[in-house]
Amino acid sequence: MLDFLSGNGGKKTGLEHEVLVLRDSEAIAAAIREALAGASDEERPGLERAAAIVAEHGGRPEAEARVEWVRGVLAAAGVDPVKHEVRAVKAVRDAERGLSLRAAVELVNEVKSK
Repeated sequence: MLDFLSGNGGKKTGLEHEVLVLRDSEAIAAAIREALAGASDEERPGLERAAAIVAEHGGRPEAEARVEWVRGVLAAAGVDPVKHEVRAVKAVRDAERGLSLRAAVELVNEVKSK
């Protein structure tokens, strides 16, 4: 999940200060481990797979999480960021109203570069 901060709140500027990647993976991993402790033989394979997925995604870099979110927004809007950069920026800002123009441009550029 991503959270977007309005304004710059001080001297710091740039994408990393306006877009915050929130992760609940530690709490989710703990809940899965607890469930595994009392799991039946039927439940165990599914819970082990879930634990592996949480471990895999919980350690992803923030840039990867941002790119995934932007790609999802652009796919839902049917916008190609390379061919229609301005429409891509608008789609990102429409998806998150508090996002500054600068941050939206940086997010779209981040997607284009990957």
